[in-house]
Amino acid sequence: MLLGHAFGLFTHPDDEWASIRKEHETPARVYVAYVVLLAAIAPVCAYISTAHFGWTVGSDRLIKLTEISALQLSVLTYLAMLVGVFALGYAINWMARTYGAREEHNAANGIALAAYSCTPLFLAGFALLYPVPWFNALVFLGAAGYGAWLMYDGLPIVMQIPKERAVMYGGALLTVALVILVSTRVGSVLLWNLGLGPVFISG
Repeated sequence: MLLGHAFGLFTHPDDEWASIRKEHETPARVYVAYVVLLAAIAPVCAYISTAHFGWTVGSDRLIKLTEISALQLSVLTYLAMLVGVFALGYAINWMARTYGAREEHNAANGIALAAYSCTPLFLAGFALLYPVPWFNALVFLGAAGYGAWLMYDGLPIVMQIPKERAVMYGGALLTVALVILVSTRVGSVLLWNLGLGPVFISG
């Protein structure tokens, strides 16, 4: 199963990337069997924690989201993650020729590289069950750092390019990832203005 790669990327990433390259699964299969499942962790955990656990503001005031608001925001977050992985995968494929890799018509390697590099961020979603902002920020910062390293490590293996080119390739992809992140934040603000913003209640 493709989910088996999630563990291997933490224990022996180079071997796992080689296995992913050899499998060369279609983007549809990677999405259905991997991204759709793992990307759901953070939205589900966020819904549970914000609608049922809440978080403390100040010394003793407990704040929650209404269940409808928490569900709306969780679904939007989930969709943003799915679109973000897809966009990053196509950016990897689109820039392939620039860095000496082979561009594919279905972006199979690009989608796989993006999907599996996001594994730490997907799994970091479990941290949202403990709704403490500073703790969540640290966990996701660490996950983002390891995800970036995974992409840098996987680029020469999956895309079959010299390791020296992976530095520039990875830097360009980091810029793309930041643009995608900013775009999703701007989209969130626009949706909030349309009435889909968070609705808070006291616990």
